[in-house]
Amino acid sequence: MNKEEIKDLYSMKDILERYGLPQPNRAGFICCPFHKEKTGSMKIYGKDFHCFGCSAHGDIFTFVQLMDGISFKEAYAALGGDYENSFSARLKIYQAQKKREMQRKTEEKLKKKRELTGLLIDVYRKWLDRMEPLSDAWADTYNALQYQEYLWEILNDPEECYEAIQ
Repeated sequence: MNKEEIKDLYSMKDILERYGLPQPNRAGFICCPFHKEKTGSMKIYGKDFHCFGCSAHGDIFTFVQLMDGISFKEAYAALGGDYENSFSARLKIYQAQKKREMQRKTEEKLKKKRELTGLLIDVYRKWLDRMEPLSDAWADTYNALQYQEYLWEILNDPEECYEAIQ
């Protein structure tokens, strides 16, 4: 059951019965179980409560949390919710989808970098054949070719691949 289904299933009066507390008077008040008092200062509504003495307020989950001194997850489970199958499962599915999407984007980015590097290596090699050896243009092209071959090695080395993408 999810949170809303549990809220529809239990009213505040059901929760009061669960703890053996008296039903509210005609005005909807009971003595607050969270502090000492002689007259009722906690107003009970259909799905929530508010204490005018200690300012405690919330829904059925908050009430169970305060009464038992437990976390929301434990209160949710105590009222019949399956926390693992609702909140955590959806979060894990979302995280797994995001992780797969990031991996796909990283692989796509790496593939594009490899294609570009391969293309540049081919272009620089062709230009080296056409240029006069040891000229300024030839030297610049040769240096650019060496750099692209260095990148090619990095992009094809799985250990250094992640660093090159960054």
